[in-house]
Amino acid sequence: MIRLRTTLAAVAGLTLLLTGCSDDASTDTAAASSSSAIADDRQSPAYTGELPERPSGGDPVSCSYTPTGDGAREVTPPASEDVATSGAATAQIATSGGVIGVDLDRAAAPCTVNSFVSLAEQGYFDDTPCHRLVTSPGLQVLQCGDPTGTGTGGPGYGFDTEYPENLYAAGDAQLRQAVIYPRGTVAMANTGRPGSNGSQFFLVYADSQLPPTYTVFGTVDEAGLAVIEEVAAEGDDGSMAAGGGAPNRSVQIESVTVGPEAP
Repeated sequence: MIRLRTTLAAVAGLTLLLTGCSDDASTDTAAASSSSAIADDRQSPAYTGELPERPSGGDPVSCSYTPTGDGAREVTPPASEDVATSGAATAQIATSGGVIGVDLDRAAAPCTVNSFVSLAEQGYFDDTPCHRLVTSPGLQVLQCGDPTGTGTGGPGYGFDTEYPENLYAAGDAQLRQAVIYPRGTVAMANTGRPGSNGSQFFLVYADSQLPPTYTVFGTVDEAGLAVIEEVAAEGDDGSMAAGGGAPNRSVQIESVTVGPEAP
């Protein structure tokens, strides 16, 4: 088993690196209004230094997509009822550097996949930059999903984190303790506030240490990882105070096509 010796200060720093900033000041207000702790009887998974086992599919669920203000692009929020928690789906992210294939995990993150598919089908990601690359040891990711390219844009709505955070009891100290997000993971960026998931996501191209508070909703295929690694090999411009910066080799998402899993 992997045992990580990471201080809380270091984990806090990693959290800042994967912030998906609000697209409007009302995002923080909406998030704050829903941040009160809710008692539950969940038993947190034992700490191993790794992500807990992903859940399997079940009955359809209801999702909540809360308006946050003007979006970076005009889109309609996804349907929120009878959201599937089973059934395979894939995404083909066509970029200026090549195609990044992703298997989407409805069982682990049904509301996230539902949103991602809806945004893709509405062309939200088309002709948008991957605005941030982080190449630090222990955190190696490419972040995309903001049409403004500034790290502040979102779809005009927000929603709660899912797997792995929703497996832990509310307030569990493990939520501040780093685990390994494996190479190939696709996860959502957020501001650290409840309900602050939007459209920004990151692609992990080498095992990275993060607290389990970023929704995992897919896995990158090997060909896609090769595309990301070529971008990462040229580094970033160091322009972001929290770490990383714009990729030196710019990468533009040309389109995102979603479909069923290939046989």
